[in-house]
Amino acid sequence: MTGSAAEIVLKQACAQVGIPSADAEPLRLGENAIFRLPGRVVVRIGRAGQVGAARNEVAVSRWLAEVGVRAVEVLDEVAQPVEIDGAPVTFWHELPEHRHGTPREVATVLKRLHASPLPSAFELPPVAPFVRLVERIDGAATLSADDRAWLRHQLSRLREAFDGLPDGLPRAAIHGDAWAGNVVVAADGPILLDLERFSVGPPEWDLVSTAVRLSTFGTMTAEEYAGFVESYSHDVLEWDGFEVLRDIRELRVTCYAAQRATENPALRSEASLRVACLRGLRGERPWTDWKPLT
Repeated sequence: MTGSAAEIVLKQACAQVGIPSADAEPLRLGENAIFRLPGRVVVRIGRAGQVGAARNEVAVSRWLAEVGVRAVEVLDEVAQPVEIDGAPVTFWHELPEHRHGTPREVATVLKRLHASPLPSAFELPPVAPFVRLVERIDGAATLSADDRAWLRHQLSRLREAFDGLPDGLPRAAIHGDAWAGNVVVAADGPILLDLERFSVGPPEWDLVSTAVRLSTFGTMTAEEYAGFVESYSHDVLEWDGFEVLRDIRELRVTCYAAQRATENPALRSEASLRVACLRGLRGERPWTDWKPLT
């Protein structure tokens, strides 16, 4: 979404709920646009057609408050989401001063989340680990025909493997995208961010987001990972289904890089590197030369 289009939606949504939009500050413009308003209010504008997902985020935020898992908080005085030309608009309290969570802190909040009873006022969707992957593979113009065919085959293989996962931890409410950046810590404790992927599924899906930092990317130490395992009281690396979920996570971040490279030529070498690693052309894990996408 362009800046001008997002500003139009912002003004219309704010007018509808009676919140002034003057002096709005854009924080992020992209698939989702985020603005800060005076009074420590943050407005998120989602993609057109995602009203149901936004409604789920609002419900999840309120449910988490009920079960004692702190997360980003919606403005309760506003009926939301607001829909403007098919795009959902939601209103949130701005976060207090915070830092990223440590592996131990991430594990602690995930353990509390996974032990919480499922919501009764609404139904969480089943986990969807392959969402948008077909579109990203097909739309990545920088992929060679050979790489595209390999990624499609890998996606098909992993779909089948996911359906046959071995037994593990009891199914629970899961965050769905529980990497370290989505758990921040304020002065009074950890806060969960980005509730878009909340669902019901294997808790291991959340745990793998941290495990791959050790096994795939080499961005955390064995000592840090040991602290994560100790705090959660379970090591997903020892589960027979770990490699399947690891491979799905790797595929997701690789397809995202391929999509971004189509939009930004500066990222083409990074996308090519990730595909080559997945195909076994760059040695064994960890692949420490992967770089964050900017």
